Amino acid sequence: MDATELLRHDHRVVEQLFRDYRAAASDAQRRGVVEILVRELSKHAAVEEVLLYPFAAKVLADPRVVDRHLAGHRPIKELLLELDRCRAGDRAQDELMELLASAVARHVRDDENELMPLLCDRADKQSLRELGQEIDQGKQRAPTRPHPHAPEEPPPLAFVAPLAASYDRLRDRMQGRPRT
Repeated sequence: MDATELLRHDHRVVEQLFRDYRAAASDAQRRGVVEILVRELSKHAAVEEVLLYPFAAKVLADPRVVDRHLAGHRPIKELLLELDRCRAGDRAQDELMELLASAVARHVRDDENELMPLLCDRADKQSLRELGQEIDQGKQRAPTRPHPHAPEEPPPLAFVAPLAASYDRLRDRMQGRPRT
């Protein structure tokens, strides 16, 4: 699977998680969906920042395109951080989920209608397949919690991300968070 196919699949999974949240029958079920959503979006953002955007910057030779997509991550990570702090039944959770759904929809639309078509047009298929493999492997090592104040660009990001991922996975185990 190439990088664009893999990331589109991630987008569909996240869209389903938003539907699952709205369909959940209890506060505990909604909280469980939030925890999975925080994990999946945190991993997705990390691999985009560490792998996809540097690749896109090289292929597209226009840093403004990449900068615009990268800028869209910060508000999403801020919302994820607020959601991560909520507890089951917290009144703010529903409003935060609506704000997050809107921000993620914009991100998905921008990725799928602008960035991905440009990459498919300008990168060779083999490079996109190799990037897809790197992204798939990178998700196994990516942070599972939002870190909105961490560096967003390599090289500092390449140093911070593995440390954050280790810390996140330890916290996940200690708190009994679901694994995906």
